Amino acid sequence: MFTKRYKFSNWPNSEIPMVSAGVYVIWEGEQLIYSGMSGREIEKNTHKTKYGLITRLNSHASGRLSGDQFCVYVANRLVIPNLKPSELPLFASGKLKLDELTKKYIHEKLEYQYVLLSSSIEAYSLENEARAGILLGQLPLLNPIT
Repeated sequence: MFTKRYKFSNWPNSEIPMVSAGVYVIWEGEQLIYSGMSGREIEKNTHKTKYGLITRLNSHASGRLSGDQFCVYVANRLVIPNLKPSELPLFASGKLKLDELTKKYIHEKLEYQYVLLSSSIEAYSLENEARAGILLGQLPLLNPIT
């Protein structure tokens, strides 16, 4: 069902259509980290040249916390807990930026898979199955439905 795994370090991915709805899962090794969908109301967005999975995964690959809940989760749960005390003052001086550390983490450690779907209704349903642990046999670390 899902594609093979792709490394965020190889982003962008020319295999993803410019306009598509679908579900994606993000892995760190064998641990499911996150599951999401993109392409809300894609049936109504026929005029856009770039929409859906490509824009969502691009946002995740950027590491920018502003406007991207996945990046916020990665920063809060995976990056910040592993900071060294000596790194903390570097934030005040601007020598260290959380967006950059988040992007580095995503690109060095995470991989994604996706499945294309024909409607946003299908995507919502499949995303819920993935987030509930039904689809892949494990709950995602960062956004489970329990």
